[in-house]
Amino acid sequence: MKKVAVIMGSDSDLPVVEKAINTLKDFDIPCEVHVFSAHRTPAEAREFIVNARANGFGAIIAAAGKAAHLAGALAAGTTLPVIGIPVKSSTLDGLDALLSTVQMPSGIPVATVAIDGAQNAALLAAQILSVEDSALAAKLDEARSKAAKAVLQKNSEISKKYSTAD
Repeated sequence: MKKVAVIMGSDSDLPVVEKAINTLKDFDIPCEVHVFSAHRTPAEAREFIVNARANGFGAIIAAAGKAAHLAGALAAGTTLPVIGIPVKSSTLDGLDALLSTVQMPSGIPVATVAIDGAQNAALLAAQILSVEDSALAAKLDEARSKAAKAVLQKNSEISKKYSTAD
């Protein structure tokens, strides 16, 4: 199975990023976690990304707040799928990170999830890998089924408790 790289711009992003790491672990997807800054360690980030495919990666998750250039900087160095997680900061509540992550120039795509949407980033990476991994696809199907059952159970409980129509 291909690996997923989870890269954050700062260790202050770890509380958000841990949700992605844990979700990948839940699906038994191997991952490597790194801290690389698009601005402070551009050479190291570039070295990592240009070798990512050869090193067995199938997708990259990049989380950053504020200016949030990490996902774009990584995407510029690879044709692997890059998934950006804009991280909420105290400055503009993550809107700056969202816009920096989603507004990529033509030819350098970055899939972008919601602000602090680490779980969805990991699920999207899993879905990408599942294109060629039927066992992983089955795990994703099972997780979706469990989620649907949980919602329907809540629906039943709330409907019984609050519905007044005959």
